[in-house]
Amino acid sequence: MNIKIRKAIVEDVSFLAKMILQSSRAGKKYGIFDLVFEAGDDEGILKSLELLTQTKAKNHCHYSNFLIAEVDGRSVGTLCSYEPRFSNRQTFVDALKEVDDSIDPEKKLEFLNECNFEQNNRTLMFDFMEEIDDFKDVGILKALMQKSLLSARLKGYRIAQTIIEIGSLESMLFYKKLGFKEVDEKECELYKEKFGRLGLILLATEF
Repeated sequence: MNIKIRKAIVEDVSFLAKMILQSSRAGKKYGIFDLVFEAGDDEGILKSLELLTQTKAKNHCHYSNFLIAEVDGRSVGTLCSYEPRFSNRQTFVDALKEVDDSIDPEKKLEFLNECNFEQNNRTLMFDFMEEIDDFKDVGILKALMQKSLLSARLKGYRIAQTIIEIGSLESMLFYKKLGFKEVDEKECELYKEKFGRLGLILLATEF
């Protein structure tokens, strides 16, 4: 199978929105973007996510942070990598306001005050590593990660981190196969109340 990895472009925002929503739910019925946008249906949330990937505030969901995996011209997977010094909580808040100025981002994201990790500006963050159902376990995610780590090394990074939910056994197994190790874990009552999961785990790898 020939897997092509390329940088995302603005024409990819519809696919990116689907992958972001899929990733944020992580097997749950309700994720952070269900909470933030309260659209009532997937179509409304996806429209808001398409806008979020194109905001002037270069938040971590911005399309320019993504790699796309393609097989025979079909988009089959994504991986986001972003630099916390540029894409952080404030840029996320600003971007959400751009999408819908009726949103109170600080209130929506209050759980992050309790369940948050210190982000080191010398590390690269990974997020939204997803593949479509038809291409599970055929090397899509590994190819995306290898390409992203190569790009990170060229930028001078030597440490990459990602955050997963406590109990996400499949994600944990995959990241550990790639050399990631647990760095920190936070159980958060508010996170459990909103999403039904105990909290979050910070993973890191040196490369």
